[in-house]
Amino acid sequence: MRLALLEAQEALRRDEIPIGCLIVSGGQIIGRGHNLTETLQDVTAHAEMQAITAAAGMLGGKYLPEATLYVTVEPCVMCAGAIGWSQISRVVYGAADEKRGYRRFAPEAFHPKCRVTGGVLEEECRQLMQDFFKSKR
Repeated sequence: MRLALLEAQEALRRDEIPIGCLIVSGGQIIGRGHNLTETLQDVTAHAEMQAITAAAGMLGGKYLPEATLYVTVEPCVMCAGAIGWSQISRVVYGAADEKRGYRRFAPEAFHPKCRVTGGVLEEECRQLMQDFFKSKR
């Protein structure tokens, strides 16, 4: 999660919403990403989407059943769908997203065998988001 936070810091440096993501399989990082929605002018360019695309490219296939995804904020519905379709087996997130998180709108979006752990480095992840949005108001 600390490496996902570094990705979030990179998003912040680019004046993007500071969310970072890492995908690990077999003890190796196979994908990483941070929000690029402003940079790419693409509402789908979330950190998880960037990391899933990178991981699939590295492995040469669209399914990631042995992978763990680490993300600083609870995935949204769109990202949860992509996580489910990619068959990622474990999701670890930092801060909950009560307004737009998958648990509110699509709690069954992940693959049935996917294990979920929330609240990892939660305070650091939440504080990064709160500071970003305070600076915008």
